[in-house]
Amino acid sequence: MLAVTAHVFVDESKRGGYLVTAAAVLPSDLGRARQAVRGLILPGQRRLHFTHENDNRRKQILDVIAELHPAVTIYDGSAHDRRRQREACLNGLVADLATTSTRMLVLETDESVLDLDRRVLYRSTRLHGCEALEYRHHRAHEEPLLAIPDALAWCRQRGGPWKTRAKDFVVGVKIV
Repeated sequence: MLAVTAHVFVDESKRGGYLVTAAAVLPSDLGRARQAVRGLILPGQRRLHFTHENDNRRKQILDVIAELHPAVTIYDGSAHDRRRQREACLNGLVADLATTSTRMLVLETDESVLDLDRRVLYRSTRLHGCEALEYRHHRAHEEPLLAIPDALAWCRQRGGPWKTRAKDFVVGVKIV
């Protein structure tokens, strides 16, 4: 389960199935976590994107993420029709957040699903009684902590030793 009173950062992955990865970071750790992730951005990079890193950099990034102790839940919507996968994952995420006192949800901006996200989140927060949940969309270069779900979703979908390396962060996998 996602940590209580956390800020939750969300990214999706479509390779080999549809996953929404939610990484919870405690408010008291946000400044340190942002600084640590920003410190990994190389000259010429605007952001970290796990797909574009080499294996040595991936290991370095995962070492830093390990020090941040995020609580990660993965929502697998692969069983749904392609048009409903994201909606199912977001509904599952909001249902879980409703059982915590999480106040902030940050999703990576994807212009193609922005309207869908807003409709789903509006409806789902009301359905689950967590209207106080604030949700925002940011581009990955605007919110460095979006690198956490990006990295862990990549590891999960890549499989093998990468999936094994990331499993310590994952507190739950939910088929929605």
